[in-house]
Amino acid sequence: MKIAVVGATGMVGNVMLKVLEERNFPITELIPVASERSVGKKISYNGTDYSVVNLATAVEMKPDIALFSAGGETSLEWAPKFAAIGTTVIDNSSAWRMHENHKLVVPEINGDVLTVDDKIISNPNCSTIQLVMALAPLHKKYNMKRVVISTYQSVSGTGVKAVQQLDNEEAGINGEMAYPHKIGRNALPHCDVFLENGYTKEEMKLVKEPKKILRDASFSVTATAVRIPTAGGHSEAVNVQFHNDFDLTKVRQILSETDGIIVQDDVANNIYPMPITAHNKDEVFVGRIRRDESQENTLNLWIVSDNLRKGAATNTIQIAEYLVANNLVKA
Repeated sequence: MKIAVVGATGMVGNVMLKVLEERNFPITELIPVASERSVGKKISYNGTDYSVVNLATAVEMKPDIALFSAGGETSLEWAPKFAAIGTTVIDNSSAWRMHENHKLVVPEINGDVLTVDDKIISNPNCSTIQLVMALAPLHKKYNMKRVVISTYQSVSGTGVKAVQQLDNEEAGINGEMAYPHKIGRNALPHCDVFLENGYTKEEMKLVKEPKKILRDASFSVTATAVRIPTAGGHSEAVNVQFHNDFDLTKVRQILSETDGIIVQDDVANNIYPMPITAHNKDEVFVGRIRRDESQENTLNLWIVSDNLRKGAATNTIQIAEYLVANNLVKA
C-alpha cells in the first residue's frame, strides 16, 4: 500500500511517521510530501530513507491513502486532486470538517459512517476529539442537554513557531513571535482568530464539531479556549448537563470501559490527568469526576490528551486502519 504523508516535515507529520511505524501500518511505499523548499530532504522510516517530493509529484505517484497535515489552503487545493485519481485523503485541517458532503470521524465513535466512496475524510479538531471521546458514551446513557467547555491548550497546537517562542522566552532570547503577547508565565484567551460573534474559530469548532460527530444537534455547547505555556497536551474543564440523572460510580464505570479512555480519578492520592503524564500517549485521560452541586443532572470532568497524538496523528492513522480493516481501500 502506497501511503503519502503530506506535511511530512512538520510537527504533526513527524508524529504521523512515528505512529505509522509504532502501529506497524501496512506500507509498501512511503511518499513523504512537503513544500518546495523541503524537496529532496531525506526522511527515515523503518530504517529506510525516503526523499521528500512535492505535491504534484505525489499525485503522479498515485498513493492509496494520503494523510494531510499541511494547512487548510493546501488541503482545499490539493485534496480534490488526490481524490480525483482515487486516493483516499484523510485531512487534519479544518478545510472540510463542516462540509456536508464530507465525514468528520473519530473511529471509536462514528467510524461506521465511512464508505468506499469517501475520498476526502476529515480529522476533527484536536480539542474536539478528546472531548467527544469522553462525552459520547455518557451522552448515549444520559442524553446531554448543555456542555460548557474551558480549554487549556498547549503551544504545540499552534505549531513550531509557537514552541520556539516559548523556548526563546524561557532562554531569555528575543525571537519571532507566534502570538501577540508573551506566552511564558501567561495564559492567552486567544486560540485561532476572533470572529464577529466575539468567539474564536477554535471555540466555534468545539461548538459545531461534536454535533456532527455524534449525529445529534439537540444539545447546546459553549466554549472558551485558552493557550497556556505547556509544550504538549491539551486540557479541558467540561461541565455537562444531562436530561437524565446519573450515578457517579456508574459514570466512572462507563468511562473506564470505553476504548481509548483511561480514568485517573483518585484525588486522595493526587491522581488526576495532566499534560505531562499524557505526553506521547494515545489515550484520552479523564479525572476530577464530580457532580456539579449548583445544578441538577450536571457533571464536571477534567479531560487531557496529547494533541499531537490522539488529537491529530493517531486519530488520522486510526481512520486509515479502519478503512483497511473494513475493505474501504485496497490493502
